[in-house]
Amino acid sequence: MGPVNWLAVFLAMLAALTVTAVWYGPLFGRAKLEEVGPGGLGTRTAPARTLAITAALLLVTASMMGHMFARVGADTLAVKPWLYFMMSGGLAGAFVIPSLWVSYTQQRISTRLALIDAGFWMVAYLAMGLVFWILG
Repeated sequence: MGPVNWLAVFLAMLAALTVTAVWYGPLFGRAKLEEVGPGGLGTRTAPARTLAITAALLLVTASMMGHMFARVGADTLAVKPWLYFMMSGGLAGAFVIPSLWVSYTQQRISTRLALIDAGFWMVAYLAMGLVFWILG
């Protein structure tokens, strides 16, 4: 196992936060608000607290992704750079999105909101993979 690129971990977290701001801001913020309503759970927490929690959890995700890429090794990733996207997108597509949808099904959350959130996780994970590839 090679060393974890901690700079890439931190910048991957920032990239995912940027995706969050764009995705739930100008892209789908209004659609999400229509789904949860003005009194919905997402509007009950303070923005600073939401940002801190989101950043901390994305840092955990980016750290694990950094360990995963370190485990594969720089030599392998240099020869097969598509692994950055296959592995990061694979995590989103095989673990995060299905677990989200299982949870949403149990809570009877709309398909529209599930698709918005699933798209976010795929794009956020691919953005993190892109950062690791650039800094690889």
